[in-house]
Amino acid sequence: MTRFIFITGGVVSSLGKGLCSAALGALLQNRGFKVRLRKLDPYLNVDPGTMSPYQHGEVYVTDDGAETDLDLGHYERFTGVATRKSDNVTTGQIYTKVLARERRGDYLGATVQVIPHVTDAIKEFITADVTDEDFVVCEVGGTVGDIEGLPFLEAIRQMGNELGPERTLFMHVTLVPFIKAAGELKTKPTQHSVKELQGMGIKPDMLVCRAEHPIEASDRRKIAQFCNVRPEAVIPAMDVDSIYAVPQAYHAEGLDDEVLRHFKLTGGVPDLTRWDEIVRRVRQPDGAVTIGVVGKYTSLLDAYKSLAEALTHGGIANNVKVRINWLDSEIFEKEEEALHHLEEVNGILVPGGFGERGSEGKIKAAGFARTRQVPYFGICFGMQMAVIEAARSLGGLTGADSTEFGPCEDPVVGLMTEWTKGNQVERRNAAGDLGGTMRLGAYPCVLAKGSRVQEAYNGADLIYERHRHRYEVNINYRAMLEGKGLHFSGLSPDGELPEIVEIPEHPWFVGVQFHPELKSKPFEPHPLFTAFIKAAVDKARLV
Repeated sequence: MTRFIFITGGVVSSLGKGLCSAALGALLQNRGFKVRLRKLDPYLNVDPGTMSPYQHGEVYVTDDGAETDLDLGHYERFTGVATRKSDNVTTGQIYTKVLARERRGDYLGATVQVIPHVTDAIKEFITADVTDEDFVVCEVGGTVGDIEGLPFLEAIRQMGNELGPERTLFMHVTLVPFIKAAGELKTKPTQHSVKELQGMGIKPDMLVCRAEHPIEASDRRKIAQFCNVRPEAVIPAMDVDSIYAVPQAYHAEGLDDEVLRHFKLTGGVPDLTRWDEIVRRVRQPDGAVTIGVVGKYTSLLDAYKSLAEALTHGGIANNVKVRINWLDSEIFEKEEEALHHLEEVNGILVPGGFGERGSEGKIKAAGFARTRQVPYFGICFGMQMAVIEAARSLGGLTGADSTEFGPCEDPVVGLMTEWTKGNQVERRNAAGDLGGTMRLGAYPCVLAKGSRVQEAYNGADLIYERHRHRYEVNINYRAMLEGKGLHFSGLSPDGELPEIVEIPEHPWFVGVQFHPELKSKPFEPHPLFTAFIKAAVDKARLV
């Protein structure tokens, strides 16, 4: 019997509902239960794929090719359960489905309304593709009171009535602010938020209270009385120094125990030693390295959330702290002597991105890494810029560029027009829609024998990695570039699509077309990030 846990948020956004969901999933796993995590996003976009990273943060891509909310990255990193298309839905997707049904005549002429048609579609999503999971944890995006979220709240209210408390639990994440002038915590925002939720017909069973100062037992009792929950169901959520300490912190406050008590379950004896070891490595490393990340969205670090975590995981694997120096790629175009920003780093990473802005800065960063023997890791766009730099500097093709930026003399990087996905051929053209039209999801890559990347992947011949790109390195320039020392060490099985390039004579210079950061986990660091940080450690020792 599958049980559903619905997590809502109140007072303000960015309270950490995603981390709460991920940590709860990890704790329930730890107690011996099978879990699945899902996100209900209230915005009208069909998916976040065409949204600016400044608006929404990174776009997380699943193996089956869904462009989703970044919280799904937290779910995977904490539980190891691969997310799918069926684990993230937006208001835009719900309305698209409902209107398509109306056009087909599925509603037999009925007036299409939010209740029951939209709420029924939401409930279908929540319960679809569920097999033998013990728990499905559903995070509702946004904040209680937002007009966009009302259909989702109504849908979960209905599910609570239909399934009863034996199969549903409502958890509300709120803020308990500390007013410095008064010198005390204030519970009123939580009280008002719960009142707002109750006005929609949802009585929370548990409260998770974010706070910067300890919540005393007296405050917990006060919150419990005013919000009609048990004192034990008021769970303090204090700030911690690492997100990987969140499961232990929640367990210490009784989060998983209270969930199991609600459902009248016991579960196995908790064992958090794996998480304890991860936190120990984060807090007590043997050393430190500095990685310069040259990107174009560095003013909003959520745009590179998975990347930052994957670098941390590489540090965990090498038992070092990874300090990230976030560098706007445009500074290398505007400042004459800007490359001095890279003088003190132990490794350079150029991440994915779209558009011409900042591209020349990324090319300069790749050139600095190549000529100064600094470990380099180019991801997606970062690989393309490294290839363009090599074509210009080593191959003498001064007009080498990407057709993403317009017509060019030597299109070293060009628009993908055709590729194979499973048993089907996917085709695109420059005039097509932007949304959902990239090469998305997990694709195979054949590794070259004896290459640097094959060594990183422990001798594997074939790997599967997640992609999100519309442009590709032009295979026609392979012979010329390999003659200049840039080897194509990973290709699609048909040999047509370059997936990985590397410079064997360099301490560590690798570019990949895919996004390895999306599959990295604290207890299973991605092999390329592990190898990159190892190279950075070696570089630091030589200095």
